[in-house]
Amino acid sequence: MKIIQITDTHLIPRGKVLHGLNPCELLEACIASIKEFHADAEMCIITGDLTDQGHPKAYHDFRKILQQLPMPYHPLIGNHDHREIFAEIFPEVPLDEHGFVQQMLTTEQGLFLLLDTVKHKNDEGTYCEKRGAWLRTQLEESGSANVYLFMHHPPFKIGIPALDRIKLQDGAERIQQIVSDFSNIKHLFFGHVHRPISGSWYGIPFTALWGTNHQILLDLATEDYLTYSHEPPAYSVIQLEPQQTTVHYQHYLDNSPGIKSPLIT
Repeated sequence: MKIIQITDTHLIPRGKVLHGLNPCELLEACIASIKEFHADAEMCIITGDLTDQGHPKAYHDFRKILQQLPMPYHPLIGNHDHREIFAEIFPEVPLDEHGFVQQMLTTEQGLFLLLDTVKHKNDEGTYCEKRGAWLRTQLEESGSANVYLFMHHPPFKIGIPALDRIKLQDGAERIQQIVSDFSNIKHLFFGHVHRPISGSWYGIPFTALWGTNHQILLDLATEDYLTYSHEPPAYSVIQLEPQQTTVHYQHYLDNSPGIKSPLIT
């Protein structure tokens, strides 16, 4: 099973520039690449920060651009989003019983749990008792099915001090305690960090990736500010099998010519 992950699109009203780049044009280039090379993917999941300021027009632009995809797409929200405005413009996206943007997707390879880690008007994330109860219920009902988690904020430190200050703070231990009770969680996918990161957390493999607009410089020392960069954006091409998860990164602005080389036999 092939799926696509996009993250941190940070759309602002069309025609405006963010950190020296045009978010709408870069997202359109991303979608064009997916259509050209990965139209056979079964779905696309966008892991938050769909807009930069929660502007209604930016959400409308986001919808218009994403509707060009040849497969279904499922957006999460991030700290730059506005939950109520998002829910108004995307009424088809399910909410849990408490109004959080959380849902479960049933697929041929298992269950995808899409989490809401947003703390209103705050860059750091949170995961309250109500959200935690929803997560535990989904996991308890999953049986022996493979489970894949998708969220915006990482619930752990990644070693970049400025980003670690705005990770999922309140509720991180709650998530850790919940997932530790289940052995069928195969992978955690998140956004927020604008960097390619991989590793494991309490035995759960995880990956993150570049955003489609600006990136964050790899700075393992600075604590009090983030440095944005123009490193090339990418999306993830994820291949899921019962006993294996493979994550590829597609740098969709790379137009360098490929050089064919014969295989050595």
